[in-house]
Amino acid sequence: MDERCADYVRRICRGADRMATLIDALLDLSRVSRAELRVQDVDLSAVAEDVVAELRQASPDRSVQVDVAPGLRTTGDRGLLHVVLANLIGNAWKFTARRDAPRIEVGWSGESRAFFVRDNGAGFDAKQAIRLFAPFQRFHSSKDFEGTGIGLANVQRAVARHRGRVWAESEPDRGATFYFSTGDAESGARGVG
Repeated sequence: MDERCADYVRRICRGADRMATLIDALLDLSRVSRAELRVQDVDLSAVAEDVVAELRQASPDRSVQVDVAPGLRTTGDRGLLHVVLANLIGNAWKFTARRDAPRIEVGWSGESRAFFVRDNGAGFDAKQAIRLFAPFQRFHSSKDFEGTGIGLANVQRAVARHRGRVWAESEPDRGATFYFSTGDAESGARGVG
């Protein structure tokens, strides 16, 4: 096969891979919306540490300072809360990739009565935040940062299933902080040192 045909085949394969990724992401979005809630006491610090360990294993060459506050607890569905933290910490991990000293913090804001994931990464224009949690919305080029635009929609749906809310604060090139609450009025307050 000549080079032109080989290029067509490569393009077709890349397109098929992108389509498969999008289909998987849409299925995940559907699962988050319809999964049965199994409410229990959840150690969010342990969930966050698990997510960080998965990211470190997948990217052993990256050195990222991650601080997870101890004693972060809430009542909710552990699986859906894992989806929330996996997406928020995963995004922080991804968007700090070009930093010399990448930092991620997971904690509790007593003032906001919400958990947060904060990073010193690429950030975004906060004026665009209204679009942030809609499916397929991206603020950065896929050439700069991979992704489907489904992750934050999953976060929003999982948090809504917990009768909570999610919001973000950011500035371009100055990092981002994502906050989320659950319907548990005592979230975060129990056992935070």
